[in-house]
Amino acid sequence: MPDPRPPSVLTIAGSDSGGGAGIQADLKAFAAHGVHGLSAIAALTAQNTRGVTAVHVPPVGFLRAQLAACFDDFNVRAVKIGMLANREVIDAVVDVLMRQRDAKPDLAIVLDPVMIATSGAKLLEDSAIDALRTRLMPLATVVTPNVPEAEALGAGMIRDRDDLEGAATTLLATGARAVFLKGGHVPGDPVRDLYLGPDGTTSIEHARIDVEGHGTGCTLSSAIAAGLALGLSPRAACLAASEYVHRALLAGSTPGNGGLTVLGHFGAMR
Repeated sequence: MPDPRPPSVLTIAGSDSGGGAGIQADLKAFAAHGVHGLSAIAALTAQNTRGVTAVHVPPVGFLRAQLAACFDDFNVRAVKIGMLANREVIDAVVDVLMRQRDAKPDLAIVLDPVMIATSGAKLLEDSAIDALRTRLMPLATVVTPNVPEAEALGAGMIRDRDDLEGAATTLLATGARAVFLKGGHVPGDPVRDLYLGPDGTTSIEHARIDVEGHGTGCTLSSAIAAGLALGLSPRAACLAASEYVHRALLAGSTPGNGGLTVLGHFGAMR
């Protein structure tokens, strides 16, 4: 019998007190896509458009309690994973998701391997990178690294757009079902992103926008998760999310003094 509850999407990530990235961006993207947003906060940041000034990681037991509360009550069809900060947090998330996958094999998982904030602040301990690669990536329906993250995860040096496919192929070998490699750090116009999955390889190009966006990676992975929850294939969800982020950048604003552009989520949908 079909589940009468509307689809919910859960974000497991960090909170951005400035409202432009992290949990806050995720919930805006979920709402714009018409899915019910849930959140389990894995880290708290004191952050604005100028940078990150402090990070607090709540006790892992409290994170487990948040996850249990969400899975016990809602029709969770997709999970987006963002900032997890350290190995202990990653291990806890993996343990919960493995049990949920056993009960619900079609649960979609989108991994945004957050390591460094737009401001340059470090958001993942070095000792946690191996756990991210070996424990979380094999669970992912889609993993969405940018170029520095892909290199840190062992994809090799990415110097130009010709290196994207080889890097994505290397990452796919970790066990993720699909890779969406963001090419914004590679020089040139247009910007080229690359999707690689069981349904083939697709290159996505957009004209480079002359702004420094805040929360673009969070928003992309959240939009992919929303698309998967609504029944899109991984490829279709990635293509739709890429278009959404491009429109959200065009509809963005600069609410702080740091010069970063915060995405316009609802303007993008209109």
